[in-house]
Amino acid sequence: MRVVTISATYGTAGSLIGPAVAECLGVPFVDRAIAGAVAADLGCSLEEALLHDDRAERGLGRLLSGALRLPTVTFGGVDMYVPGELPHAPEEFVRRTERVLKDTAARQGGVFLGRAGALVLAGLPGALHVRLDAPVQRRITLTAALGELSEREARRIVEDNDRARTAYVSRFYRADPADGSLYHLVVDSTIIPVATCVDLIATAATALG
Repeated sequence: MRVVTISATYGTAGSLIGPAVAECLGVPFVDRAIAGAVAADLGCSLEEALLHDDRAERGLGRLLSGALRLPTVTFGGVDMYVPGELPHAPEEFVRRTERVLKDTAARQGGVFLGRAGALVLAGLPGALHVRLDAPVQRRITLTAALGELSEREARRIVEDNDRARTAYVSRFYRADPADGSLYHLVVDSTIIPVATCVDLIATAATALG
């Protein structure tokens, strides 16, 4: 069973490359199902689980990164926006997410996008950890072109996502997701074609597995 974790900055096609790698390797692409599994585990709604998911549009990382612009309360010394009372602490959602990643990796393998997978599964033998990244201006330009957005709109989206995902990893793992030492392979998927990125990752994963 092969395991690949992908950390992708916004605008680097992680949502395209991840499923394609999974198909090449014959393993599941594990992304949206994670929040559903966490919700079932905790007995909460999917909406609440998504609030604490770093890949969701309104995920916890976005609340952490935007805390100063929103009404806040304090959790564990960190000011963050909370729309109503939450029955579970943010740390509990993160711990359950870790459990889902570890159990799924051990049971069936898979390609895991985001959620600090390189840190959560760092000790798993044979797992390949990948970072998709590129200079921010190039990501902004591509986001604007693909989404038919102004550069200002694209910059806001890219920078908000960067802050959110960095906040998630920093807050819960005391690490920087841009640290190249966390990964076996760092790829600029804004220059290297998507199909080539998929081949590179799948080949590396096969070599490790």
